[in-house]
Amino acid sequence: MMNRYELTYIIDTALEETARKELIEKVSALIAANGGEVETVNEEPWGKGAKRLAYPINYKTEGWYVLVTFKAPVELPRELERNLQINESVIRSQIVKLLEKKIQLLR
Repeated sequence: MMNRYELTYIIDTALEETARKELIEKVSALIAANGGEVETVNEEPWGKGAKRLAYPINYKTEGWYVLVTFKAPVELPRELERNLQINESVIRSQIVKLLEKKIQLLR
């Protein structure tokens, strides 16, 4: 059973551009390696450049937002969260299960 998920994570601005791109690729590869299927990766969902955080996180006030939508088995989000929490370059992350709307026609 494959569910659809949306992952948003914030990367530390201290990370250089090449390292940031490698981290984004690593997350996508982790999803694929665990039986998932990446649908979209949006590195700048809210415009170009680093964005100001709503509140400081570990004394950091800016971060690079990344939005990923993917299909995956039920076990994958827990493994993905574990890997993102271990990575020091990821400030915050959140995985949300996307619900399919079921439309019933009234007759």
